[in-house]
Amino acid sequence: MSSRTETSKTPEFGLSGRKIIYDEDGKPCRSCNTLLDFQFVTGTLKARGSGNSSASPVADSTQSPGSGELAAGAATDISNTSADQPLLIPGSKTYSKSGPADVEELGRSSWTLLHTIAAKYPNKPSDTQKQEMKQFMTIFSHVYPCGWCAKDFELFIKENAPKVDSKDDLGRWICAAHNEVNEKLGKEKFNCDLWKKRWVDGWD
Repeated sequence: MSSRTETSKTPEFGLSGRKIIYDEDGKPCRSCNTLLDFQFVTGTLKARGSGNSSASPVADSTQSPGSGELAAGAATDISNTSADQPLLIPGSKTYSKSGPADVEELGRSSWTLLHTIAAKYPNKPSDTQKQEMKQFMTIFSHVYPCGWCAKDFELFIKENAPKVDSKDDLGRWICAAHNEVNEKLGKEKFNCDLWKKRWVDGWD
């Protein structure tokens, strides 16, 4: 349980109307909240269409959840007027006719998942957590829904056992795995010294 004290700087609800999720250290959880709510609660949300430049990006914590939902709904209404709006599936007001994920979409989503798992991994994991993470990576390489991608990742694991002794070890290991794929695809490698900036702390 967090010992965080509720103040006007740590509102309970975000602009979406959802309850803000905080980490054990009292900071907003980056991967647990919507981007809108995270920017709102951290004071990094830029007001649009407002002539009051002195208005605080962090609103009164007593704001009702419904008012946040209205704000989100207003944004949705604006986006729905776009001429490029995709066709919706029969009987739905929100779900578009998106096709199955291709290898690029699958890859982007999967790397996002793996990097974010590392970002939330403990700095000092227990023996059980270490074992579970090793098992997860092995299973992931077996069930990944792209045959050749799965084989490549499985081979990488055999040649480079998952480093699970700390958050930083795991984050750098996943970064190295990602860079091996980047190299095969002729893409620029990411500087793994910056992995926490990208996936944990954010950029200044």
